[in-house]
Amino acid sequence: MDAQLDIVLTQLSRVLDQVEALLETPAASTEALDAGWAFTWTRGAFRPVRHVDTITLAELRGIDHQLGLLLRNTRQFLRGAPANHVLLWGERGTGKSSAVKALLSEFGDDGLRLVQVQRRDLLDLPEIIDALWERPEKYILFCDDLSFDSSDEEYKELKALLEGGLHAKPPNVLVYATSNRRHLMHERLSDRQTQGSGDDVHPMDARSEQLSLADRFGLRIGFYPVDQENFLEIVRTLVQTRGLTVDPDLLERDALRWALSRNGRSGRSARQFVDDLQGRLLMEDAVR
Repeated sequence: MDAQLDIVLTQLSRVLDQVEALLETPAASTEALDAGWAFTWTRGAFRPVRHVDTITLAELRGIDHQLGLLLRNTRQFLRGAPANHVLLWGERGTGKSSAVKALLSEFGDDGLRLVQVQRRDLLDLPEIIDALWERPEKYILFCDDLSFDSSDEEYKELKALLEGGLHAKPPNVLVYATSNRRHLMHERLSDRQTQGSGDDVHPMDARSEQLSLADRFGLRIGFYPVDQENFLEIVRTLVQTRGLTVDPDLLERDALRWALSRNGRSGRSARQFVDDLQGRLLMEDAVR
């Protein structure tokens, strides 16, 4: 009996030690936030991005309406006026992530900062918010390519931050998320077929609770595939920006052929084509 008691006391002591260690964990350091404009939250710490993917608004074509909404909301945020969390949703390669990253080159001098937070780290949101609360800059928590399964718990932490938790809304923090899914949740045919079965007495209520995450974003901006003319305009803009000299007719023909063989027309496809074109031209110059 004494041996069993000793084992229980030893296990209890270990649990208490772990709880004490958690309680004594210091708040996240913000010193790294003085080292740049873009950061990641990794393993409980802010880390500066040494080589930022610099994109300017001038490089983005075919999404003028979407950019107008995003810029207006961001200006409101920077000026201390009410502004909304933003969900940018739509098909892959349509400029969602580029639009958010371009805000840094546009508003970095005005105090805007980006902190990229991966889905697995969303459970750290209360710690991130507490660390940023007293900072003078304005922070956008950038959640890229976000989606959830019904079994994921991280979306509940994000919902609490967006609206509904005990924390007050921080005056200097907004969430800008991108997703290929309009409601952020994976929707399967089997989910609909099994509604009314299983242990959940009200499965529709549970499904509605999951899909309500997207409703917490006050501004939801849709991105769609570009038409042929907009695709070619993106290509021409990139070619001009990079100072490339190409026959216009040849450029158009090759760009459309590239799009046809690579999953359609999009800003990403246009950039990949121009990357390939620039590389080929450089190699040809080297051979001459």
